Amino acid sequence: MNYETVIGLEVHLQLKTKSKAFCGCSTEFGQEPNTQVCPVCLGFPGSLPVFNQTALDYAIKVALALNCKIQEYTKFDRKNYFYPDLPKNYQISQYDLPLSLAGYLDIELEERQKRIGITRVHMEEDAGKLIHQENFSLVDFNRTGIPLLEIVSEPDISSPEEAHEYLTTLKSVIQYLDVSDCDMEKGSLRCDANISLRPVGAKTLGVKTELKNMNSFKGVKDALAYEIQRQAGLLDSKKTLIQETRLWDAKAAQTLPMRTKEGAKDYRYFPEPDLAPFIIKEDKIAEIKKTIPELPKEKIKRFVKDFGLSEYDAKVLVALKETAQFSEECLKEYRDSNKKPVANWIIGPLAALASNNACEITDLKISAASLVELIELVEKKQVISNLTGKIVLEEMLKTGKGAQKIIEEKNLAQISDSGSLNVIIAEIIKENPKSVADYKTGKANALMFLVGQVMRKSSGKANPKAVQDLLKEKLESV
Repeated sequence: MNYETVIGLEVHLQLKTKSKAFCGCSTEFGQEPNTQVCPVCLGFPGSLPVFNQTALDYAIKVALALNCKIQEYTKFDRKNYFYPDLPKNYQISQYDLPLSLAGYLDIELEERQKRIGITRVHMEEDAGKLIHQENFSLVDFNRTGIPLLEIVSEPDISSPEEAHEYLTTLKSVIQYLDVSDCDMEKGSLRCDANISLRPVGAKTLGVKTELKNMNSFKGVKDALAYEIQRQAGLLDSKKTLIQETRLWDAKAAQTLPMRTKEGAKDYRYFPEPDLAPFIIKEDKIAEIKKTIPELPKEKIKRFVKDFGLSEYDAKVLVALKETAQFSEECLKEYRDSNKKPVANWIIGPLAALASNNACEITDLKISAASLVELIELVEKKQVISNLTGKIVLEEMLKTGKGAQKIIEEKNLAQISDSGSLNVIIAEIIKENPKSVADYKTGKANALMFLVGQVMRKSSGKANPKAVQDLLKEKLESV
């Protein structure tokens, strides 16, 4: 392409406080429409907002984790616009004196690191939710007033792949802080993307488009990829790009025009008269900083250093906070110095089992001790094969029994003694003269075929390594 892509992302994050930002209404998800509202969040005349202290603490925590500078003096503003899901016809937000500025988030891309600047993290309240029917729309105000953070990146993102990695990394950090469930299906985490193209080497930014209605990180990636092609086509054709907001239609896999893009002047910002400005003192910041846990980046480094894992394995294991805690329990429980088998089992069979059951690994109700027992029976004691181990894992989930008990009850133990194996091997050699001849003429695949036949005849119970060694010995004498 003759163009550089410039992307900035705006992430809206619902904080999981028990009550709303400026009133005492519940924030519980999934309740009957319009049952969690009051005069304050519905904007009745004479009602006054009172700010939620926990929302402020959570906001500072997120800003610190994203390396932002907390402003000593901050205030709320009214952002004025008219939309059916905004009962006050304005949103309490922050404009010229936001909570924090000038942060960053490092992302990993094919063994290289890139720093994405964070312009600001500021506080605001959420709007309601429109429910569209065929010929009309309904509005649910339960979400109105839930505390939101807007996390605005610098235009440092250069591709849809970088955008996807930024969002994935950001979500992981937020989940570690335990301030939001980050559930995109519930609307707890939403993302708008600003994208423009400019000629390679140019310094000025091109005309930007804001993309909305993307309900997954994959949706963000796909919408950006489409928009790059659309804008490049217009520029190549010498057509004029206009600054606008476009919606992503996932079914049609295209963006569609929504409205021309508003600027700050269109919102007629002015200071919120019902909320006084406030000062955030250094001792408050220091107090909250102490509550920030070990974050994914630091945990990855520790897993590599303490457990000898590869960076890739460590990154997969720590992506989710709960999975990281479970993985660390397993790694400590597994007594062998080589921890690779633990990572392999968690990333492989256990993750597959969770996927099949549409849940997370920690929802499977398989304890770290139980998993380690299974891994040791496969890897160290070679009581069962890797394939049988996967069968035992499924039985553990179904029955809640330990691995050893299942092996005994179902007679799954591996056959390792040479006497029993030699009987089976002799039969296989007799039944497969062509493969024996192929092996004798140097065809290595013939040996693996014969191993497979022994495994099949033994119903998967034969020890593969012992079978291979004995087969080689027998074939040399044929």
